[in-house]
Amino acid sequence: MKLKIRQSNERGHANHGWLDSYHTFSFADYYDPAHMGFRSLRVINQDIIVPGAGFPTHPHADMEIFSYILWGALAHKDSMGNGRTLLPGQIQLMSAGKGVTHSEFNPSKTEGASLLQIWIRPRQRGLTPSYTEWHPDPAKENEPKVLVISPDGREGSATIHQDADIYRLRLGAGKSTTHEVHAGRGAWLQLIKGSISVNGAPLNPGDAASTDDAGILTLAASEDAEAILFDLA
Repeated sequence: MKLKIRQSNERGHANHGWLDSYHTFSFADYYDPAHMGFRSLRVINQDIIVPGAGFPTHPHADMEIFSYILWGALAHKDSMGNGRTLLPGQIQLMSAGKGVTHSEFNPSKTEGASLLQIWIRPRQRGLTPSYTEWHPDPAKENEPKVLVISPDGREGSATIHQDADIYRLRLGAGKSTTHEVHAGRGAWLQLIKGSISVNGAPLNPGDAASTDDAGILTLAASEDAEAILFDLA
């Protein structure tokens, strides 16, 4: 199984004052033809938003957009009538479909907020816009691999309009887990915090590893680690 490593310091970076953002793939003013996405995965931005700031109302279409809250809080409002404040470990997923507008703000006046903003192309264009969430189950808090997004909403996951299974990984120091990549699929692992090895290749926070080969991924943590794993058609 061949792995490709995308190191944190190779990502695009934009600091707008109110927003400090690292781009795993080409986004906005950051363009790298070698990093335009991975299969249906188009955007992974690691954002830090200063207190009271955020993204004012803006449109999207034909994209599955989700936010994974790392710390702080994120207030979401959209043209479908949804209004939520998301907390660390929670996910909100919006299917933009044929068109939707939304805003995302850090509601705190004193504390910053951080999130992963992720875009995945849907399986078809012109879908009816929709909104779904995933909240952690305390009973699964210590499980190493938990399904958070899937096409069928199984195991309490949020629902996405794409053949994509997305997992939250949490591994304590010295712990490990595995994931089987089936033929015809690919996997992308984005490390949020801690240190892990993927089939022996070490990763640090912000690093990623990907493969288009079938086989077993063995993920071992040398210190407490958290990551998102994408299994994509």
